[in-house]
Amino acid sequence: MADLLRRDATGQLAALMAKDVSAVELLKLALARHEATHARLNVVIAADLDRALDAARAVDDLRLRGETLGPLAGLPMTIKDTLDVAGLPASSGLDAFRHRKAEDAVAVTHARRAGAVIWGKTNVPVMAGDWQSFNAVYGTSNNPWDVARTTGGSSGGSAGALAAGVTSLEIGSDIAGSLRVPASFCGVFSHKPTWGMVSQRGHVPPAPGAHIERDLNVVGPMARSARDLRLLLSVIENGPIAAKARPADLPSLRVGLWLDEPLFPLDPEVRLVLETLAGELAAAGAEIQPISSPVPADQLMAAFQTLLGSIIGGDLPPALQRRARRARALADLAGSVGIDLKSWGGLSRAYAASHAEWIAADEVRARMSHVMGELFLRFDVILAPVTPRVAFPHDHRPFTARRLQLTDGTQVPYTAMMNWVALATACRLPVTVVPAGLAASGLPVGMQIIGPRGGDSRTLAVAQAIDETLRGYIPPPS
Repeated sequence: MADLLRRDATGQLAALMAKDVSAVELLKLALARHEATHARLNVVIAADLDRALDAARAVDDLRLRGETLGPLAGLPMTIKDTLDVAGLPASSGLDAFRHRKAEDAVAVTHARRAGAVIWGKTNVPVMAGDWQSFNAVYGTSNNPWDVARTTGGSSGGSAGALAAGVTSLEIGSDIAGSLRVPASFCGVFSHKPTWGMVSQRGHVPPAPGAHIERDLNVVGPMARSARDLRLLLSVIENGPIAAKARPADLPSLRVGLWLDEPLFPLDPEVRLVLETLAGELAAAGAEIQPISSPVPADQLMAAFQTLLGSIIGGDLPPALQRRARRARALADLAGSVGIDLKSWGGLSRAYAASHAEWIAADEVRARMSHVMGELFLRFDVILAPVTPRVAFPHDHRPFTARRLQLTDGTQVPYTAMMNWVALATACRLPVTVVPAGLAASGLPVGMQIIGPRGGDSRTLAVAQAIDETLRGYIPPPS
């Protein structure tokens, strides 16, 4: 029966509907897997077992009586710890938030109403602000492929739990790759929806209780198959995404392959995996055309830094906001003599950006969104890397001290982690990440499938075609 945990969510739901396993039995299997892996991985950091068992028993009783059940009925699930869940800590990595009483986030409410049995929270960096998942409250999450490496962030506990078979579905979030980076690092699937498709209510940051739908940020599904992404998105979204659909027809697919941008580093071993998958898509009949950067990369990153920095700056504690404003004067002085946008000065200016600067960045974003709209008249989707390299060893030094080492010996700034994910975030485009294969180092590599705004079904269909015919989830070796 333990083999059930190797199935994706759709497979587990089929077993529940066929009464091959009860909701209580499946929950206990997931809990046993958590117990067996927790000391090594530390991906699930809080649990509400009594309430989960009651929910599972209720589903079993309804199924026994022949009642109509929701599409996730009886499926055990965990939730990223930036999303509020009633009865569970809602810390976003901060002890100050951990003891508050929370109500279900909107997306969590939808999953619960669909019958999901929500039993745990997964680890995150403090206020979702890193591409590694660690904090002083719950410690560090370790990658199931190599515990000396990060799971990614900020949905790192989510991706690690999926890869390790602890859960089959997760709800995460993404503002600078937080769904995409962990999926790539852990070898699972994720979907960053078109901005506004899924409610952010109950997501922290911003501060608990906020009603605002934050610019750039999205809430979306993570899973071990493309079909599961579609299923969960159909439950939590605010539009007409179907729970099931046919995979894309590969021979009719027009694909732009974006692997080259002089300002964006890319490890040779990552490039090779993506080129290999693109070659297999071409062999399956897809029309693959290499493209250069769709928009000027320097303008993209300057605008993205202002848009993102304005949000992060607004979430800083008051004392740090005052410090950022004081640093602004020094940053402006540095800028007058030629500042590197990746340096501390550029970040300081973004954290304390004026409204006029935000408007200017928003205009750049609008212009680039128009360019992308024109590009998607030529291509159905764009394929691109997620990150410059595979999952890297844990590094908890200050951001300014961190560097990324590539296999060719090159060292690049830690902020290069945001390069390849910036375009879709800034332009509010949907992205599905699929496992593209294993690098020469033996670690997973993910690939972004980027679509036009509102084209979520398109990227999911392409992901499903790849999943079912070319590449899919590979379990970690242990």
